[in-house]
Amino acid sequence: MQMQNVMSLDAVLRRDRVVVMAGVVALAALAWAYMVYLAQSTSDMGHGMAAAQLQSWSAVDFGLMFLMWAVMMVAMMVPTAAPMILLFATVNRRRREQERPYVPTSVFLSGYVIVWSGFAALATGANWGLHVNSLLSSMMGTSSSAYLGGALLLTAGIFQWSPLKYACLSHCRSPLGFLMAEWRDGAGGALRMGLKHGVYCLGCCWVLMGLLFVLGVMNLLWIAALAAFVLMEKVIHNGHLVSRVTGLLLAGWGVWMVAAELV
Repeated sequence: MQMQNVMSLDAVLRRDRVVVMAGVVALAALAWAYMVYLAQSTSDMGHGMAAAQLQSWSAVDFGLMFLMWAVMMVAMMVPTAAPMILLFATVNRRRREQERPYVPTSVFLSGYVIVWSGFAALATGANWGLHVNSLLSSMMGTSSSAYLGGALLLTAGIFQWSPLKYACLSHCRSPLGFLMAEWRDGAGGALRMGLKHGVYCLGCCWVLMGLLFVLGVMNLLWIAALAAFVLMEKVIHNGHLVSRVTGLLLAGWGVWMVAAELV
């Protein structure tokens, strides 16, 4: 009988993981679909966007830009949090089977998304600042200043070697350790856990997200490449080594960009 109960629990856990993973995939797919639609719309309005470079933003412009950044962060970052989300769902199911407090996984995910929405608000402000100072090729384009682009690349390269980067990355790479150290009961506890995990994730990735101002805010290839790189940093065995090597490459790219402008 005990063996049957264990097998039944394992089957339920597998089903829960499938359901949670399907939800994560669906959320990311919707976000990516919106990004593709927006990229196509932006491409169709290319000349209009360029002409708008010298115009002031309206409240609607701010709202749409924030929505774009927020959806982009969901598309890029929610898939990278999948291991943590799946483990949270598994632990919750086991607690429910033990008649202990159980919280929907969506509460934890909401905390994570709130943090990245906060980053989206800051990125929108930066986007506006660069726009009004004519430092972007368009409202949603790349930096038009080689010095700014080189500085961002050099900063990102240095940050890849910083203690803060690896302190935050270590938490992201160890879902079980995070849950054991940070577990809180109840919906409020789950939300705080999601917020804290989001802060760690933001701490190790914020500079990389800033590179979109160099690579292209709506360049889908670079967006996908950055998302894949962040996931790789979190899950592969030599993620820390990959971060350091990438840091050298980014710093070298930044120095080259500035040097080419000076020549």
